[in-house]
Amino acid sequence: MKYYSMNETRKFLESIGQPGGDLYDLPTSEKRFSDGGQYRFEVPGIQGPAPMKALLEQLAEYGIQIHRVTQTKGIMFLTDDEIRQMVALAEQYHVQLILACGPRATTDTSASVKTEEGQRMGYRLRGQEQVVRGIEEIKRAVRLGVHGFLIYDEGLLYALNELRKQGGIPADCHFKISAHSGHGNPCSAKVLEMLGANSINPVRDIQTQMLAAMRSAVDVPIDIHTENPKSSGGFIRHYEVPEFIRVAAPIYLKTGGSVAANHSYDTTEKEAKQRAKQILLVKRVIDEYYPDAVVSPRLK
Repeated sequence: MKYYSMNETRKFLESIGQPGGDLYDLPTSEKRFSDGGQYRFEVPGIQGPAPMKALLEQLAEYGIQIHRVTQTKGIMFLTDDEIRQMVALAEQYHVQLILACGPRATTDTSASVKTEEGQRMGYRLRGQEQVVRGIEEIKRAVRLGVHGFLIYDEGLLYALNELRKQGGIPADCHFKISAHSGHGNPCSAKVLEMLGANSINPVRDIQTQMLAAMRSAVDVPIDIHTENPKSSGGFIRHYEVPEFIRVAAPIYLKTGGSVAANHSYDTTEKEAKQRAKQILLVKRVIDEYYPDAVVSPRLK
């Protein structure tokens, strides 16, 4: 009987710059943010200016600096004045503001996406008109002072990157790929980086050896959930955070999700303060178990 080995395939993957498998030896990442930091804090699910203000004020009371606030519901659900207020808060507190592209299968006329099988299409766009609308979302937000965007569709990412290269939107626009795009391996991460992603959020339950392999394949920051709402598993990964930082730097630690009932949940001002507390809890774990970890300084 002839026996087959996976070694040939592993060597092929390594020849194209990919890891030959998940990295169970958990090598330490030597990659860093441009400011030398290994990690930054991100709070997702902040859908408007009122909870954003409550979050940032509470964090200021705690004496903790975060680096990114992410809205997930969609730009099209915000008025111009609300966007301007969020931009002003981001400038005041020196955080990056990320707004989400609103058009998606779930807000379109798709019947399939609401079925057990069809929901696997996630938030991707159906038809080129949805791509047009997605680009218009971004252009509108840019006019109002936003430079960071949460993207769910790989085709839209490609088109936006081309628009950015041609000068149709500012060169410093940041495209963050959502966990809802469903990517969880180094090859997928490399494709996203090639398409113009500036940071990548893998699937929420990615394991540390998988994360280490992904880091070896790409240079852009990886965004990792430290906790999750019940609708996506409800698991709390605070004690894994020190290893996340060590093997996957540069990394955004997405924290506060356990407060929400589901994705795109309308966080109240009270709940925004609870999200701030979750940052405090994660910071304690880092300080105790990886005190040498370098956090990025306050953004300018």
